[in-house]
Amino acid sequence: MKWTSEQRYRNLEEASEQEIQELNEKVKNSPWRQKFHIQPTTGLLNDPNGFSYYNGEYHMFYQWFPLGPVHGLKYWYHMSSKNLVHWEDHGIAIKPSHYFDSHGAYSGSALEHKGKLYLLYTGNRRDENWMRNSTQCMVIMDEKKFFSKLDHPVINQIPDGFTEHFRDPKLWKQDNKFYAVIGAQKVNQEGCAVLYSSQDLLAWEFEGEIQTDLDSFGYMWECPDYFVLHDRGILMFSPQGIEPEGYKYRNIFQTGYVIGDKLNVQEKKLNHGEFSELDRGFDFYAPQTMKDTHGRRIMVGWMGLPDIEYPTDPYGWAHCLTLPRELSLSNEKLVQKPIKELELLRRNLTEAKGEIYNEFKMFQGFTGITYELICEFNNVDADELGIEFRKGDQEKTTIKYNDRKGKLILDRTNSGSPVGVSYGTIRECSFNNKNVKFQMFVDVSSVEIFINDGEEIFTSRIFPGEDSIGIRFFALGGKTFFKTMKWDY
Repeated sequence: MKWTSEQRYRNLEEASEQEIQELNEKVKNSPWRQKFHIQPTTGLLNDPNGFSYYNGEYHMFYQWFPLGPVHGLKYWYHMSSKNLVHWEDHGIAIKPSHYFDSHGAYSGSALEHKGKLYLLYTGNRRDENWMRNSTQCMVIMDEKKFFSKLDHPVINQIPDGFTEHFRDPKLWKQDNKFYAVIGAQKVNQEGCAVLYSSQDLLAWEFEGEIQTDLDSFGYMWECPDYFVLHDRGILMFSPQGIEPEGYKYRNIFQTGYVIGDKLNVQEKKLNHGEFSELDRGFDFYAPQTMKDTHGRRIMVGWMGLPDIEYPTDPYGWAHCLTLPRELSLSNEKLVQKPIKELELLRRNLTEAKGEIYNEFKMFQGFTGITYELICEFNNVDADELGIEFRKGDQEKTTIKYNDRKGKLILDRTNSGSPVGVSYGTIRECSFNNKNVKFQMFVDVSSVEIFINDGEEIFTSRIFPGEDSIGIRFFALGGKTFFKTMKWDY
């Protein structure tokens, strides 16, 4: 179905009761609804927004177009949790209800201040010629989860030298002052990030473009996020328009980070190292982080990408969020571990161990659709080793380590209904270690794989049939010792 602008930019209230009922039936009949990931009730989910801890709860908002699996009139949808695992659904938080967000309440962030949660987001408006107008807008949530929208933008003008691609503010507080980094595009069509400051979250001053060593690095930087971890400054963002380089930058759009000295807010200067991708898989974009009361820096991403059709589209919905990940720093590299609270989902432990020698092996109890699996390969003396999962007669997804090539490889060539095949069906990265640990979270239509406790991560949607439930371990061109545990989810 080809969606017109009129269809994409309708308010939810404009949809008939019959249309909503038919859409709900479509979603209900989807074979790929997730079991333990945040997903939309109907329509399209994209960027995580306003990820925060406030009034004894974690809060997660996300971009939502309710009427179909396309990008249209965006709302903020609200979820909360005591433990980042079990989520309560609160429905719509921000509606595109004013002139400044008439064509969508776009992405942003949240910060607690004076006992309330301040949500700063980009208001999207189109004029009669369909020209974009972007402003930064504020909604304040109180402890009863009541939302009050300011009746005017708090940042109303785009500075000279930038286009209307000016969005996704991320808030933080530093030295009794508030700051926001915003993704932007300069008039020469180059992406960048800019800095604003405020004393009260309501009146904002433009500080300038953040100076980096990334020249001509894409045409737009979306969803920037700046934070300090282990006394290092980290700028995370999603650049659009990066050309592939070998096995790097293979997706339609990329997501990554630079690490360096803390941002000099007076000089707007960030001294940093090279840009590194956050995730090596097929479906990861627009992540957002927060710092919780335990001092952890936690990240959640959108498990999807813009401008890609997914097999769930005919069923009236698209996309989900990743599981929360705790970030740490090791040798100037971000390490991502699944949060410990996910162990709350574990049940029915199954274990196996032994030697694999130039063969494929299956074990009793190692099947399933939704589970967590940990497998450690030790003393590797094989050319290649790995795991096939969601395996059926014709389908399988494979994660493997090739010792000869020194690479980790995720292959979804035969994972089921295809997605994004024009961008390839294999993702890989360099890796050299004779001990390999895979920790996998397999849901109905996704997998998140953490290698060696978060040294590398592969996140991907997969769409196998319901009969594809097999798990098979292998070592080729030699032998390896292994031990594995699986918990049903």
